[in-house]
Parts: sequence; C-alpha cells; structure tokens
Amino acid sequence: MSDFILVIDEGTTSTRAIVYDRDFREVALAQEEVALAYPRDGWVEQDGEEIWTRTLSVCRAVIAKAGGAARIAAIGITNQRETTLVWDRKTGKPLAPAIIWQDRRTAAFCESLKAKGYESDVQAETGLLLDPYFSGTKINWVLNNVPGAQARAEAGELAFGTVDSFLLWRLTGGTVHATDVTNASRTLLYRLGIGGEGGWSAAMGEMLGVPAAMLPEVKPSAADFGTAGAALFGAAIPVASILGDQQSALVGQGCLAPGQAKITFGTGAFLVANTGAARPFSENRLLGTMGYALPGADAMALEGSIFNAGTVIKWLRDDLGLIQRADESAAAAASLKDNGGVYMVPALTGLGAPHWDAEARGLIAGLTRAATGAHLVRAGLESVAYQTHDLLAAFAGDGAPIGELRVDGGMVGNDWLMQFLANVCALPVLRPDYREMTALGAAAAAAMQIGWLSAADWAAREVPGKRFEPDMSADARAALLKGWQTALGRALT
Repeated sequence: MSDFILVIDEGTTSTRAIVYDRDFREVALAQEEVALAYPRDGWVEQDGEEIWTRTLSVCRAVIAKAGGAARIAAIGITNQRETTLVWDRKTGKPLAPAIIWQDRRTAAFCESLKAKGYESDVQAETGLLLDPYFSGTKINWVLNNVPGAQARAEAGELAFGTVDSFLLWRLTGGTVHATDVTNASRTLLYRLGIGGEGGWSAAMGEMLGVPAAMLPEVKPSAADFGTAGAALFGAAIPVASILGDQQSALVGQGCLAPGQAKITFGTGAFLVANTGAARPFSENRLLGTMGYALPGADAMALEGSIFNAGTVIKWLRDDLGLIQRADESAAAAASLKDNGGVYMVPALTGLGAPHWDAEARGLIAGLTRAATGAHLVRAGLESVAYQTHDLLAAFAGDGAPIGELRVDGGMVGNDWLMQFLANVCALPVLRPDYREMTALGAAAAAAMQIGWLSAADWAAREVPGKRFEPDMSADARAALLKGWQTALGRALT
C-alpha cells in the first residue's frame, strides 16, 4: 500500500529527501551537501550535475528506509528559487554552471535597464524589480556568454529551468519540461496574476532577450507533473507538487488566508504575506509574487527578501573560526551584557529588500579594543533581527501590517535569536515544534493533489510550538535600531 509522500527539498547548500506518512509525521530523512563556488566577486555557482546526483542519492536512501518505492504515493518538490540552469534538450546536460539566486553578475545589465526607465513597467508586469536576484537576467547572461547559445535557444535546442524544472526533467527522463506558478513568478518573465491572468510575458522575453522556446510549461503548485521513471527508484512514482521554497513554507505554516505571514530563516531570510486574490503592488520595494495554486485555493503574496542570514553564521564558523558549531552562537551572544556598540551589516552579496543595492558590501561598525569574537558573533545574529525589522516596516508602509511572526528554517532553533527578534520587532514570534515547513508545504500540496486532504483541512490543523513575547523597553529598542541605521547607512552605496 502506498502510505507515504516523498519530498525533495533542494536548497542552496544541500539537498534533502524526507518521507512523510499520512499524518505528516517524518518517516525518513537523508541530506547531502552541494558545494557552492565563488569564481569571482559577486558570482555564486553550483554544478547542475552534482545537484542531480545528490538528489538521486538522498531519494534512494529514504525510499529504502521507507520500505521501497511501492510505499511512495507521490513526490513533491520544493527548491531554491531563481537559481538558473540552461541545458541541452537532447542530452539533458547543462551548458554552464547553475547560477545561484545570490549571484550578482548581472548587476550592470540591470542598471542599464533601469537607466532606460524600464523598472516601473517591469514591476507592473511581473510584480518584481530589476535586480540580479531573478532568473531572467541570468538566462540572458548564459545566452550571451556561452558560444552559440543564443542561436541554439532560438532554434529550440535549449531548455531553461529553475532547479525544480531541471530535476523534473531528469526524474521524467526528459519527457516533462514544466514548473509551477510560484517558481515562474520569480523569473522576471512571468505576468503576475491568478489563473488566466498570469502567464509568460512576451514583453519581458523581448526585453531580456529570452526566446519563448526555452521556457517550461507553467502548472499549478499541485498538479500532474508526470512520473519519475521506474529505473530510478524501482517503481514509477507520480510527481504531484512543485513549489518554490518560500511559498512552500507559506503553505507549510498554514498561511492560507489573506493577511497571514511567515518568515523563513535559512541561507537568506524571506518574509511572505498572503494577499489572497489581490494583486500586490509595493511602494516600498517589496515584491509581488504568486503564493500558491492549490486545489480550490489560489493566492498571490507580498514578499521581502534578505540575502544573508544563515550564511552569516556559516561565515563566522567556517571562514573566521569564531565558533565551531552554529549552535554555539546563542551561548556566545548570551555571554555578553550587551552588543558593545558593535554592528554587522551582512551585505556579503549585496542587500535585498527594501534596499535592493547589488553593490553594497558588508561591514562591521563600532569596533574598539574591548570588542571580542563573541561581539562579532552577537552582531551577526542581531543583524538578522534588524533586517527583519526593516522588512516589517516596509510591509506596514504598503498597507500590510503583520501582527505576529510565524518562523521556520534552520536558524529558529536559536532561542536567544528568537527572543531578540521578538524584542527588536516588538511582535510575538511563533515557532512550531516541527520546523521543516518548506518540505512540509510540498508534502501537503502533493497530498491535496492525490486526494488525501483539502486546503481547508490543512489550514485548520493545530500546530504545536513555542511563543516568544517581546520584553524589551521601547527606549532600549530605539537605541539599538539607531545604531543599526547608522551602520546600514555606511554600507549603502
């Protein structure tokens, strides 16, 4: 009997596979790291073949733990968004390394389009802004820097996809070239809208020099995405859901009503608020995007993106050696009575919302002889909360105030950070006991597609967890934020 759902959770630094039972309890998990490369300043790449082989490996591992492929009713996929792959339709081989969402190599191209006055038109069409973050300018770079690529793309020989689409192509033996609305809406090539209002934009394709022949079919987030071949896992398994990771976490958190919001703290941090059928338009440089398309439930969303959150702790650990394990950061921060006036602006790959400064670079301000490694660790943690505060202010400015923060992701196990977040943002922070909300959202969407439950069932479920209430004085909060704004002003170009 097919009792389980397999979720592929392909992230920026690792690929995981998780098997869930019908009650969405975790049955098996496997994870493998995927290397990142930084060949030049602002460039971030991965090997597409490594993404695939690691994914295949973790899937086989959890399927074996679950008792074989016959036990798997469906596959759901959730993925790092915006990361761009272009591959040969005949061989399935990428023409170039995967260009990661953090990559800033197309900053000059984006600036040239802004200088021509295109950004307002781009925002009106796509909900997005002109920034290297999104896939469209990355595709343009590949077509203009790989010899013969533009002509081959126009001839229909090449395929573009975000990571979900690339994995789906490989899973189905090259028979399905598709993505879902959430990933499509992050490309700069998709006309934002629900149902027939959305779709690939001819105007954006022309602006970015991307032939329509390269683009995948766009489907709902819960849909028939074809079948993973029997040769891969021992039996054919239908692929029933695809969602970009942040929208998948929105579903996982049960934010299926307008006004509900979540923030995921992973490599970056992403605050997403459900806007229902209302097409979001930001005057504070936030992003309009698709929230999800589920059976009987579609929604758009407003989003703010922080480029560096978990990467800051990874940098402090791996490159500076200030901590040996990520979970040591809480003790380091708590060992100090205050931050000593030390602030870190973690613009390691530029700054995201609401600043969108691709050329900003990180800095540490307020150093004195009294500063220690613990001060730097604490400054790194604090920077995540300060950036979240700035996002919340932008959401409020766009008429979408948020009354509580539902959190998930790798960083939320840090109790010190969660309490500091509640204090700086002056909001309650709700942390679920089960924190893999990105994978859980894809599992729920797949379950809806195969008839195990409805969207209403999912939204109504109870989620046990811990609540952090703010306990900092207004004066102390204001003083901290003043120091942050001073440091931030020095980092902005």
